[in-house]
Amino acid sequence: MEVRCSPPSPAFFSPDSGIYHSKHSPVSLPHTDLVSYIFSHAHGGVTALVDARTGSSIAYADLRRMVSSLASGLKRIGITGNDVVLVMLPNSVLFPIIVLGVISAGAVFSSMNPLSSQEEIKKQMKQCRASLIMTASDNVPKVRRLGVRIVAVPDESKFDAGKFALFKNLISTNPDVDAPRSVIRQTDTAAILFSSGTTGASKGVILTHGNLIAAVGLFVRFECSQYDRESWRDVYLAAIPMFHVYGLALFSMGLLSVGSTIVVMRRFDAEEAVRLIDGYKVTHFPVVPPIMASLVRAKRTTGSRLQSLIQVSSGAAPVSQKSVDDFLGAYPHVDFIQGYGLTESAAVGARGFNTLTFRKNKSVGLLAPNMKAKIIDIETGLCLPPGSSGELLLQGPGIMKGYLNDENATSSTIVEDGWLKTGDIAYFDQDGYLYIIDRLKETIKYKGFQISPADLEAIMITHPEVADVAVTSAKNEEAGEVPVAFIVRSSGSNLSAKDVMEFVAKQVAPYKKVRKVVFVNSIPRSAAGKILRRELRGDSTSRM
Repeated sequence: MEVRCSPPSPAFFSPDSGIYHSKHSPVSLPHTDLVSYIFSHAHGGVTALVDARTGSSIAYADLRRMVSSLASGLKRIGITGNDVVLVMLPNSVLFPIIVLGVISAGAVFSSMNPLSSQEEIKKQMKQCRASLIMTASDNVPKVRRLGVRIVAVPDESKFDAGKFALFKNLISTNPDVDAPRSVIRQTDTAAILFSSGTTGASKGVILTHGNLIAAVGLFVRFECSQYDRESWRDVYLAAIPMFHVYGLALFSMGLLSVGSTIVVMRRFDAEEAVRLIDGYKVTHFPVVPPIMASLVRAKRTTGSRLQSLIQVSSGAAPVSQKSVDDFLGAYPHVDFIQGYGLTESAAVGARGFNTLTFRKNKSVGLLAPNMKAKIIDIETGLCLPPGSSGELLLQGPGIMKGYLNDENATSSTIVEDGWLKTGDIAYFDQDGYLYIIDRLKETIKYKGFQISPADLEAIMITHPEVADVAVTSAKNEEAGEVPVAFIVRSSGSNLSAKDVMEFVAKQVAPYKKVRKVVFVNSIPRSAAGKILRRELRGDSTSRM
């Protein structure tokens, strides 16, 4: 493991205010737009993005030009600051260019899992009022009848110009240097990402240019500065999805500001990942817990020790201590850390911080620079000191502008003075390290993807033989959590678990499928009619 500086030591908790402060020194963030900020830093990086499948690459010398060309192409076809561009793509070397091109044009970027069903796409389009869809060619038939313009996007940077003529025209547009540049303020919306929030159905998270600059400066650039090596020499393997805030902040934004090389996998395969790590001398691998388990199994089958790896960082979902121990047993030289952030905080929250003699692998780390936190007693609302667990609240420059078209949800999540109620139960230890131990919120985390129980319930209640339904999660060693449906059958029904699972599977993306069905006589509810999911959660695990 590369030597890091010693852990910062300033006092981090104020008993008078109940506020936890970052132990790291504050970071100065500029008043500019996101794309200008990303490209304002000098570095020695040569290769920006590499396609893991073909080996084709995009150089840093070409990256800014491609982003500017796409931005000009989008403006030429009428995309302005009032437009939302919906991007439905798997990982590719073109994904970051599209993200930055859309944002550079002054428009708003919104991402979506490319495996989403037609109904899910229609719902998100309606919520964010997208005027253009950029998606893979095999998705075009799915979105053709949705009433908006479509741009088919190739898999890689070298493509058939005839088959992808519109995209070719967009990305080949010569930037008009004399045209007035779009005036972009830090408070302007840059992205709308969808999250289940602390409760209920999926919501559009409005992230501004200032929020995303915080993601770059406080999450990615700060993390890269903690090792005694130049960041442009680092090689990252991108296997987590770029349409998720975790991958988006890293691979489409932050790492491009420090000059690192990003090797892009379209989809994760353990043995292929091992080959790429050894072949490209990958130094950093951001993962979700299931990938860690796959690498442990791959050690037994391939024998590779992944000697080039310096760091593996896990986020987006909880990881068990056994998984950490198994991983470090297989790869003891790797600096393993966890991190914590939400879509609502632009992925900014806490980050692991180890030295050669000081490791806290179970913790999600220290608060990021410029961030503050509170731990609130769930019953009394009082602030709690180190060692006491309660709901985690965050405050800082990454906190979202709000939920799209949902003032009630916004006001119940962002409370007085801009504090974000995370819905997570946590505590700080005496050294300022944060531990996430449970969740108040109802979101299910399946392999790092967020699943809204309310969305699944809304589908199942439409089945003629379902009288009532509740969805919760059960722990799963491989996936983290899986959706479990508790169903009350209609009178006289012989509905089977298989019937239910197939009914849902036809209407949702694969990761949202119900994995277990439990038939019950009634659903536990509060006096106000709210489903008591916490009562079901223990039952769902015991019945798996």
